[in-house]
Amino acid sequence: TSYDYTAYYQQLHKNHLPMAMELEADRMRNLILTEEEFSKEIKVVMEERRLRTEDQARSLLYEKMMSVAYQAHPYKNPIIGWMNDLENMRVEDAREWYDRWYAPNNAILIVVGDVDANEVFRLAQKNYGTIPKHPLLPLNARKPQIEPPQTGTKRIIVKAPAELPYLMMGYHAPTIRNVMEDWEPYALEILEGVLDGHASARLNKSLVRESQIANSANAGYSAMARGPSIFFLSAVPRAGKTVAELEQALRKEIEKITKDGVTEDELARVKAQVVAGHVYQRDSTFSQAMQLGRLESTGLSYRDIDIILEKLKAVTAAQVRDVAKKYFNDDSLTVAVLDPQPLERRAPAKVPSGLRH
Repeated sequence: TSYDYTAYYQQLHKNHLPMAMELEADRMRNLILTEEEFSKEIKVVMEERRLRTEDQARSLLYEKMMSVAYQAHPYKNPIIGWMNDLENMRVEDAREWYDRWYAPNNAILIVVGDVDANEVFRLAQKNYGTIPKHPLLPLNARKPQIEPPQTGTKRIIVKAPAELPYLMMGYHAPTIRNVMEDWEPYALEILEGVLDGHASARLNKSLVRESQIANSANAGYSAMARGPSIFFLSAVPRAGKTVAELEQALRKEIEKITKDGVTEDELARVKAQVVAGHVYQRDSTFSQAMQLGRLESTGLSYRDIDIILEKLKAVTAAQVRDVAKKYFNDDSLTVAVLDPQPLERRAPAKVPSGLRH
């Protein structure tokens, strides 16, 4: 489950494809939600939330940061929901969601592997063609969910049991809307590669190896989403160093790019690595399927894969510098700091039966 879609996936021998199609079609239409099953599963989801978020200091920090960074957009809410949502959810809520959204005209079917396309279409028509469509608003008719401009730096401190402090800095950033005409998301993706992603990337080289102010330093950005994105910088200070010193060190790395840009050699190396990362997804049938599904689910097209690669290759050093100057802006910045509290000594919690992976 992601912010934009829920993906059900199976990896199996091609001979079992007819059975998989039949099972997924049955899941799409004939689910019988009982009070008994719901009451069991909601407890599993609550425990999943405790294990993955509430008992994980960095996950908790990320959740709190997202709720502050976004003012209006639904991305401010955690995918799994707040505990209050889960505690007050009823089986009727799940039924209503299922009846509203689970329909063939709101689904994307991806099959990757050694299969015959005509046979796949025949199976799809056989299994899904008889399921009634649901009335759905087209994307362009839905109410806009536009995040208002941020007008100053937001800061939060989260106290949670942990061994070390942790710093996250998030800058609002755009995502791909027009594959051919947009250029900023591609430049931001290359900028992410300049800062992180390999041993000689700037954050690791400067903050971890040279100045030794950080144990680790990372950057993260996603160009594909239905809504807006955030460009993240994160780091763990080395013993004896403060979060404030670490933030200044990250700011200096940003300043180097906004002032001096990147070299052509660096740009060529990073481009090769970023493009390779996209291409290597094709080595796995699972990754191919997820890539295709993600593109289609976020309003793009599976036909855009090669265009995206060409656009990444076309990014210039000037464009990388321009997006750094434009989007690394304090007025659109949210800073989240993990203030580590003493760790409780307790036996590790058992994973409940039915917890999803």
